[in-house]
Amino acid sequence: MAQEHSYSATATWTGNSGQGTAGYKAYTRDYDIACAGKPTIRGSADPAYRGDASRHNPEDLLVAALSACHMLWYLHLCSAAGVVVTAYEDSADGVMQTHPPGGEGEFTRVTLRPRVTITPESDAEAAERLHEQANANCFVARSVNFPVDHQVTIVKA
Repeated sequence: MAQEHSYSATATWTGNSGQGTAGYKAYTRDYDIACAGKPTIRGSADPAYRGDASRHNPEDLLVAALSACHMLWYLHLCSAAGVVVTAYEDSADGVMQTHPPGGEGEFTRVTLRPRVTITPESDAEAAERLHEQANANCFVARSVNFPVDHQVTIVKA
């Protein structure tokens, strides 16, 4: 039987410089994202769209969500399969394409590059293969309409 899980967040624009949105340059793109009981995320637009480069933008957060979801599923699957992971790091990146004249766009691909360290006794082939299952199980990857690729490095140490 299907279970429903609910998530909520409040996004609050903090960029009113006194004139509201009276002009394109009259306001900042800064915002806060709040989820009950968790630290606030200070966000902005991408710098290409007048955003603050020191803050997370929605595109950063999408790539990070895909990376984190994949990692959490992968660690679970390794634990269940007897593959002992001792370190995991992912250098993920996404490609977004925009279209003139209005700049509408979409992500066309995200590539995850997990570097996974496993114990010498663990099965490296299984460790690599489990990335496919993690991708298939990841809630976020299953929800996007573009490919999420993987370039995996397995290290025994």
